[in-house]
Amino acid sequence: MIADPKIIVALDYADAASALDLANKLDPALCKLKVGKELFTAAGPTLVEKLVDRGFGVFLDLKFHDIPNTVAKACEAASRLGVWMVNVHASGGEAMMQAAREGVDRSGHKPFLTAVTVLTSMDQLALHQVGVPGKLQDQVLNLARLSQQAGLDGVVCSAMEALELRNALGSSFLLVTPGIRPANTNRNDQTRVVTPALALSFGASYLVIGRPITQASEPLAALEAVNQEISAVS
Repeated sequence: MIADPKIIVALDYADAASALDLANKLDPALCKLKVGKELFTAAGPTLVEKLVDRGFGVFLDLKFHDIPNTVAKACEAASRLGVWMVNVHASGGEAMMQAAREGVDRSGHKPFLTAVTVLTSMDQLALHQVGVPGKLQDQVLNLARLSQQAGLDGVVCSAMEALELRNALGSSFLLVTPGIRPANTNRNDQTRVVTPALALSFGASYLVIGRPITQASEPLAALEAVNQEISAVS
């Protein structure tokens, strides 16, 4: 048993049955689970509640980004599902993130609240194409600082930015890092990827891993292998 599992398995499925089947093969003592937009749209809050009832810490990854009042209400409703973490887009601005904080605090459950800085599928060119002229790393740091200033618990970022963010924002600020690929696995659609052990050494708090576990012939064995890989670092 791991006191605070560092691996968040991404349930990137289109239906509840597939997600629950994978959850049945995993152990809540060894990982948390992430429910994103596709699965939540297909299966709704009932699935989230089932995963919570099975003992899993659930990261509800819906990346809320709207006017402050709407985001506050959405975060409050999400928190009441009993999830472990919810998130918003930091690019929504400080007022929106402060409203999200207030919504979570009103819920009575108080999951961690994090913000997405720059999606790990984006590189420097993609950032310029959406009108951000500066360096990608500067944008990540700016949005992470704004998130901390707004009272959030941490950010979702590439592990490639984790070391700089850890040094700038302190030891208690959470860094949740997708784009994690164990050695010798496919990068798929992620452009900024890091191995699990290296990500933790950079200062990451939690590691989001999807296909290397969910598409493995034995998902539990794949999860155990990653935990073994990071045991000397975490």
